[in-house]
Amino acid sequence: MKSRFHIVFSALALLYFQPVIFSQDKPSYKVTCVGFYNLENLFDIDDDPLTNDSEYLPDGANKWDSTKYVNKLLNMSTVIADLATDISPDGIAVLGVAEIENRKVLEDLVAMPLLQKRGYKIVHYNSPDVRGVDVGMLYQEKYFKLKNSKSYRLVFPNDPDYFTRDQLVATGEMDGEPVSIIVAHWPSRRGGQAASEPNRIEAAKLGRKIIDSLLAENPAAKIILMGDLNDDPINISITQYIKAKGKIAKMADGDMYNVMYDHYKSGNGTLAWNDAWNLFDQMIVSQALVSTDASSYVFHQSYVYNKEYIKQQDGNYVGYPKRTHAGGVYLNGYSDHFPVYMVLKKIVN
Repeated sequence: MKSRFHIVFSALALLYFQPVIFSQDKPSYKVTCVGFYNLENLFDIDDDPLTNDSEYLPDGANKWDSTKYVNKLLNMSTVIADLATDISPDGIAVLGVAEIENRKVLEDLVAMPLLQKRGYKIVHYNSPDVRGVDVGMLYQEKYFKLKNSKSYRLVFPNDPDYFTRDQLVATGEMDGEPVSIIVAHWPSRRGGQAASEPNRIEAAKLGRKIIDSLLAENPAAKIILMGDLNDDPINISITQYIKAKGKIAKMADGDMYNVMYDHYKSGNGTLAWNDAWNLFDQMIVSQALVSTDASSYVFHQSYVYNKEYIKQQDGNYVGYPKRTHAGGVYLNGYSDHFPVYMVLKKIVN
């Protein structure tokens, strides 16, 4: 008789109660969930003299006080705590994050009641971004053991005085398997998509340089590039410079696979602007993670987390992600982006 931890794995659905899936007549799989979430201006209420955080101070434009800050932490922790819990009771094992002011806001976030029991650890470096926002990474040591990390500075040859977010690289072991994770928040489309595209191409060049260095060390390296790329999966920054394909069958040596491509083609976005959806929040993996050999971790499925409670429920923007502020009005929302995540699986002997 099967115990309550024994369930059947289906290629069409993952219906189980813990990360190890057992079946008497089918392969047994272990799974791990990896995600990314742009937290949309997770600022504390303290003045940082080194950055332009004036909007998010008690006397600033947003009247950002301790009540609003705690509400933001509650909202962010609610979403993160729910991510992938239909797949694993521990939810997301590794989560890349963007638009955070500093390490302190991440410490406050993981200490929230809904997340505290998971014991998320933090990887964070300060970036030179003018607004002071950084990228970071949260991880559960139960699933990912960090070995080393590094922050890569993005420099613009034609504009050395333009500063943006660094790109974070964390390398560790996922159930004993070496995995490298790149977390990025590429330059925005301020000024228009075409005018700002060269900046994202420079960001893509840096991302690809990191990927190539990892592949040079190990051609079978398992690499995940995730982030708010401010471009869609079909833009040249991703297709030509990251060399990310939308179809596994079209991959050549050295190419990456964009696990969010099919979502984009089906009209499933992560943020909306002017009545159009974009999918800027992406996860791109190396060839080793799309192998047909599931004796080690490989990609299984990707998701956009867009449950109704994090959507705007009325007005002109019904169905859009519910933001913290819109038009200068405090909405006590979540983020202007939906989070994304993917499931990695491997056969358990």
